Amino acid sequence: QHRAGGHVSEQVGAEAGQIQEKQSIGHAAECTLGRIGLEGEVWMDVEAVLLPAHLSEAQVRGRTVVVFDVLRATTTMAYALRAGVAQIRPFGSLQEAAEAAGRFDGPRLLCGEVRCQRPEGFDLGNSPSGFDAALHAGRTVFMATTNGTRAIMAAGNAAALLAGSLVNAAATAAAAVRAGLDVTLLCAGTQGEPAMEDLIGCGAVLERMGDAARPANDLALIALRLFLQAREDLVSALVSTAGGRNIRAAGLQADIPDCARLDALDVVCRVVGDPARVVRD
Repeated sequence: QHRAGGHVSEQVGAEAGQIQEKQSIGHAAECTLGRIGLEGEVWMDVEAVLLPAHLSEAQVRGRTVVVFDVLRATTTMAYALRAGVAQIRPFGSLQEAAEAAGRFDGPRLLCGEVRCQRPEGFDLGNSPSGFDAALHAGRTVFMATTNGTRAIMAAGNAAALLAGSLVNAAATAAAAVRAGLDVTLLCAGTQGEPAMEDLIGCGAVLERMGDAARPANDLALIALRLFLQAREDLVSALVSTAGGRNIRAAGLQADIPDCARLDALDVVCRVVGDPARVVRD
């Protein structure tokens, strides 16, 4: 087991002690609850999954799944919710997002990316800095990205589904602990290939869970060690990845520091409903 530092560890530890009080009987019957040790300690098994294509049904049902697209979709979701958007509707394709937005009567934003850039006819791309509370509060966001929104949809059968990133790592970790279920950390990847920045994000949430978490596969341990190695200079770590190079090539290098702001946002991005909606918890 590993220990998180500072106030985050204290917060998570206190929540872990309350987990059993928060489970309803019906919920417990369907879900994979955290374990209780011989001395009364409570922990959750945490697995990491490298790509949505590797995700098994056993890693989804009855568990909390946290999806990571650090560069940039799940990071952008946290910024959008911080700016006060009402909800984010994720879609698997640009066409689906555009059609759904066209049918929507209320205030909305159509957001997405193709090869890192804003698609023609869309209101916004996938940059975290694109959302402004003065302009966008109360709007419904219709969002389609190459990797992140598709990964969220792949985990739709989870007992609890969160969108995680570096910027909301502590908030996401605390929410996972409150749920009291075993956890799957799902990397969105980049066009079907592993993405190191997503593993770093997984490691950040795992570390922030403190003693409430127990890595249950080697990939979770790898993610934790990658984060511990990278956390002193997360910007450099993200710049060095394939995703970071793609963003720089698109002229969007200013997005990378926005994605590297560890624990900057006290925002939990929870996915609810069918069709899926990402809302602030």
